[in-house]
Amino acid sequence: QVLAVESGGGVVQAGGSLRLSCVVSGPSFSTQSIAWYRQAPGKEREPVAAITWSGDTTYYQNSVKGRFSISRDNAKNTVFLQMSSLQFEDTAIYHCAAGSFHGVRTDQSQYDYWGQGTQVTVSS
Repeated sequence: QVLAVESGGGVVQAGGSLRLSCVVSGPSFSTQSIAWYRQAPGKEREPVAAITWSGDTTYYQNSVKGRFSISRDNAKNTVFLQMSSLQFEDTAIYHCAAGSFHGVRTDQSQYDYWGQGTQVTVSS
């Protein structure tokens, strides 16, 4: 069974930084595409960033381009989301998701495994 566990969330002032981590258990991590999604109160869950298994292709939502960076360490079964210049609008629960396909996708139905999420709160 594959499990995804996020960590690294917290409370930060606007303009600050956080680094989220997602550890995905199971033997298939190095062949899975991984994405970060977020869900703010009263809003639908939306894709934030995604990365292929090799790390050579990434996707970013327009609102986070230039501020967030996704990376992965296949030796440690871990994906990171480095978030800088955080804004109040980035406040949400951040989930990681794993899917056994090539490329990056934003359709959340394509991802098979999801973590419980980690709360990010940006104070203005």
